[in-house]
Formats: sequence, structure tokens, C-alpha cells
Amino acid sequence: MKNYNILQQYGIALLRIIIGIVFIMHGSQKLFTYGYQGVVGSMGQMGIPAPEIAAVLIMTTELVGGTLLLLGLFTRLAAIPIAFAMLVAIVQVHLKHGFFAGGGGYEFPLTLAVGAIALVLTGSGAWALDNVLGTDNKLFGRRRLVEVRRAA
Repeated sequence: MKNYNILQQYGIALLRIIIGIVFIMHGSQKLFTYGYQGVVGSMGQMGIPAPEIAAVLIMTTELVGGTLLLLGLFTRLAAIPIAFAMLVAIVQVHLKHGFFAGGGGYEFPLTLAVGAIALVLTGSGAWALDNVLGTDNKLFGRRRLVEVRRAA
């Protein structure tokens, strides 16, 4: 059973790292390729309310949240706005295009949202600063999680 737990932690880490990289890349693209005004324009065309605010929020979520996930720092907290951003993207943009990503569908943002939700539930896994600093335990105490398991 111990080997399974170790492998599980590595699997969670791989999920966290790749999701972090994806969001860093998308946030960097928005900041350095499209720029703030380009992102505002895109948000407005997609019908996102308050595109000036939404642009700042999504760029910050992707760059900062992605970096925190890559580092495994405040993983559960970082994954919440990422999951929320993907759920908004699904509802506001992708849902009307069907499932498949090739046609602009919600396949990719759904995958990222579910991955982020999984990180909220599991924490950072292996190779994470949360493990070194104990931030996951301080924020979401192991005792509390044990109590939830006992109640279930």
C-alpha cells in the first residue's frame, strides 16, 4: 500500500505541473503576444462582461496561478480561480460549439477545470513547495480532512 501512495503523489504532481505549465504559457501569450488591449478586445467580442476587469483577472489567474501550481505553492488555493476561470470560459464561450476542441468546443477547458478541481481536492502531490513549507497542512489541516473522512 505504501508504494501505491507514493505513486499516487507522483501522479498528482505530474497533473499539477502540466496544468501549471499550460496556464503559464496561456497567460504569457496573453500578456506578451496579445497585450492587455488585445485581451480586452477579445473578451469584449466574446461577450465577457466588464472586459477590462476580466482581462486583468484572467491574465493574473493564468500567470500567477500557473506559476504557483508549477511550484506546488498554495496549490489548493491557486487551483480555485483556475477552475472558476475555465468554468466561465466553458459557459461564456465554448459550450455553444459542442464538445470537441477542434471546433472551439469545451473539451480542453473542461479537462483543465476538472484537473484544477482534482488539485483542490488532493493538494499538491510530490515535488511541491507546499510539502517543504507545510502550507497545505496549515491551510487545510490534515486533522480536518481525517474528520471529514470519518464522517463519511
